[in-house]
Amino acid sequence: MAPIPASSQTPDTITPAPIPAHTTTTDIELNPLPIQKPPSKKETTAADPFLVTFILPTDPHNPKDWPTGKKWAVTDVLSATGFNRIMVSTIMAPALPLISSELHMNSTESAMALSIYLLATAIGPLLIGPLSEVYGRKPILHASNVWFLVWNLVCGFANTKQVLIAARFLAGFGASAIYALASGVLGDVWRPEQRGKSLGVYLLIPLLGSAVGPIIGGFMAGRTTWRWMFWSTSIFQAIMIAVSFSVFDETHAPTILRKRARQLRRERNDGRYKTLEERLHDQHHRQCRAFTRPLRLLLTHPIIQINALISAFDYGILYIVLSTFSSLWTERYNVSVELSGLHYISIALGEILGSQVTAWLMDRHYARHASTSTSPTPNPESRLPLTLLGALLGPLGLFFYGWAAQYTPHWSIVDLGMLIASFGMQSNGMPMQAYIIETYPQHISSAAAAAQLLRSLTAFCFPLFAPRMYAVLGFGWANSTLAFAGLVLGVPAPLGLWWVGARLRGRMGSSY
Repeated sequence: MAPIPASSQTPDTITPAPIPAHTTTTDIELNPLPIQKPPSKKETTAADPFLVTFILPTDPHNPKDWPTGKKWAVTDVLSATGFNRIMVSTIMAPALPLISSELHMNSTESAMALSIYLLATAIGPLLIGPLSEVYGRKPILHASNVWFLVWNLVCGFANTKQVLIAARFLAGFGASAIYALASGVLGDVWRPEQRGKSLGVYLLIPLLGSAVGPIIGGFMAGRTTWRWMFWSTSIFQAIMIAVSFSVFDETHAPTILRKRARQLRRERNDGRYKTLEERLHDQHHRQCRAFTRPLRLLLTHPIIQINALISAFDYGILYIVLSTFSSLWTERYNVSVELSGLHYISIALGEILGSQVTAWLMDRHYARHASTSTSPTPNPESRLPLTLLGALLGPLGLFFYGWAAQYTPHWSIVDLGMLIASFGMQSNGMPMQAYIIETYPQHISSAAAAAQLLRSLTAFCFPLFAPRMYAVLGFGWANSTLAFAGLVLGVPAPLGLWWVGARLRGRMGSSY
């Protein structure tokens, strides 16, 4: 393989300097320029033939230059994988009384069996995100797929409550990979002008998971053993493993370049072929920095902190609703467990509509902003004004849902309130996700892992106090309190980032 001309930029942008006129990679290969001394950490010149990077204007090995069909293939694999892992998080909800009775669980233990899966998704990305930035997305995706399959099967065969709770935690650890990998892969292969469409298509299937889970679980609980909830999702997971092994290619650009550099060193028996990342830091240093990066981002970067708080609050509310929605219909509307699951369709429909409308608005807004901006690429803060739509609609829908559930009008009124609330939460989350992807292009998975820590903790904790909250305050005042808190948090914070985000990005330096 021919050595690749050097880049004048950082390895994370992976945009090399153009090859001088009348020069080919064959010329460089046959007549490499001698290097008298290793370049310093800040020296990168276009005349250096031993610096391995991508070729301009396009390189078929650069994921951002892949054919569109190949980009959609890896996106769809992640989407389908995410659907199954998210569905498993909620599929138990309608069957908890049956599982509790069979395995002799008290109310706290049954709630733990459901929510401990989410606790694992808080911890897993802190390890899995950095691993994907050190060893690449592909091996981490395959390993987590197999891990999740094994422990999800154990859940189906569990005969004691201890085994079920432990297996749910370990299955959740494997499932958590999707939260770290999804943003990273989407950032790897799609350019900013395609951000809305790629996020919209990716989210289309996983968003169904959290709502379809209780629907499937309700029918299985009523017609067969609860164990088929885990056996059926394990069968689907086995199919997805086979598909991912055949379709998913490595998308992490630094990993691709490191592999290219190793091949050149082996073929030429010349240790000078290196990526800029390899020149700046040895492997041990890269690993040490990588594995502490998510926590460092969460503790020291206000951009991550604000994003994590907003998304965590919305996620916690979503799981309050998911964990109590079935009992609302069975206890206050006196419908069967099977029919109660059908009402989760309103939540899924709101999220799907929110994702598709917001995706269209994001790309349209970006194109208009790019046409009027003085810089070639609009800054990441241009994404933030779109969060206001969701920041207002989410609390409005939650308020509507709460008082409708309090006075039990026709069921469609309650479902409409939840549709508006889930639409708003999704519309709020997507621009914030795009903002993080474009603010941390080199370390997207670590940034996503940092935010996911708080998201999963609220999803784990909020449902634990939800029954008591509704018992004391009722659906009306309980949801109104959450709606007011959502307004206080969701409106000022993005506006603040819009004003000071550029200055905060300028101060980040090498802290990550």
